[in-house]
Amino acid sequence: LGLVGSEMCIRDRSYIEQRKTISVNRTNQSTVIKEAINSLLDEGVTDKQDIYSKVVDKLGVPRPTVRRVARDLRNELLTKIKILQSETQQTTVPAL
Repeated sequence: LGLVGSEMCIRDRSYIEQRKTISVNRTNQSTVIKEAINSLLDEGVTDKQDIYSKVVDKLGVPRPTVRRVARDLRNELLTKIKILQSETQQTTVPAL
């Protein structure tokens, strides 16, 4: 017994909506974790493990998730630093 197209759409609709929600929630979760990490850094917390523990305790997210988001944040910052360094080097080269 097979389903026709419209029946499959009805059957799969909740699954598709759930997948969209998971994707949005993961993006929001990453943003909230990044904000928490930046806040702790602004407060002067410098120990990486301490930052991880505080974010896990505050937000109730798994430690591996915090580590993944921290890695993503670090990579974003390193990319920005490289851009800024290259702009600085271009502007400090004397004209011949």
